[in-house]
Amino acid sequence: MSIHLILLCHAATRAMREGAFPGHDDPIDGGGLTKTQALRMERRDCLTSPSLAARQTADALGIMAKTDIALRDMDHGDWAGRALGDLHADSPDFFANWMADPASGAPGGESLATVRDRMADWLADQCAGGEDRLAITHPMVIRATIAAALDIPPEATLRIDIAPLSQVHLSWNRVWRLQAITS
Repeated sequence: MSIHLILLCHAATRAMREGAFPGHDDPIDGGGLTKTQALRMERRDCLTSPSLAARQTADALGIMAKTDIALRDMDHGDWAGRALGDLHADSPDFFANWMADPASGAPGGESLATVRDRMADWLADQCAGGEDRLAITHPMVIRATIAAALDIPPEATLRIDIAPLSQVHLSWNRVWRLQAITS
């Protein structure tokens, strides 16, 4: 059995453009909406993160999507909604430690390894379901999914840029394969 998944990063938000940790209710911005409406996606079963930006991306594509809690963004804990510059000004030492090991996550939040484990379980569910899907989610979740699919350290995936509306194509035929990353 062969399965094809497309992981689509939600459209741009203000937090993405300004270098801030996202909040759950960040809406897509005007530029993100325009680019999403111009995007043509193959119609297939679609799942989306419960976040506002992911749901708005599905709406702008004209796709009916079911919410899947497993696709939620990495929990950014105490730093959700805060700009990187503000965090550095408030706690330069703590911020420098995080910059040295961003996979550890923000204080009170999830580590990238935790998100990778969640996405490994999600990928196993996709294999059991046997359906091709489109999943609209977040950059860190997409990185964690790549780490789970290819069995690579989560830290290595931080070197992969996942821009708004980037698409990651994965296929399953006895093992997961990365077919393409497009933006």
